[in-house]
Amino acid sequence: MDQLPSMRLTTQRQIILEELAKVTSHPTANEVYDMVRKRLPRIGLGTVYRNLELMADSGVILKLEVGGTQKRFDATVYPHYHIRCSQCGKVDDINIPVQPHINDAAAVASSYEVIGHHIEFTGVCSDCQRHLKDPSLN
Repeated sequence: MDQLPSMRLTTQRQIILEELAKVTSHPTANEVYDMVRKRLPRIGLGTVYRNLELMADSGVILKLEVGGTQKRFDATVYPHYHIRCSQCGKVDDINIPVQPHINDAAAVASSYEVIGHHIEFTGVCSDCQRHLKDPSLN
């Protein structure tokens, strides 16, 4: 974390990155803002948004834009898949091997030079399954 590609590592960026790396919940920008404000009480929401976008554009973090929901951010940048709860919107990593052959199949089936892919699985998380089975838990 000494130097972000093509940008200075400001104190604000360092703290945003540290806070994002502490969680696996794939937080929204507002959630990252709430986490960062505990350490930098005077930071603005716009500053957090701009820095998250800049770090995502530089490949330092991932920006997940899934199914019409709010953007979420992930400190884990190696290729991996995600699963989103269709009930509550929670996003988790899914620990299955990445399928690089999909890129080749897509290239053969199209006129594109395929450089990557993103797969999002959808389902119902265990918390929502319990609530659906027993509505009194709501």
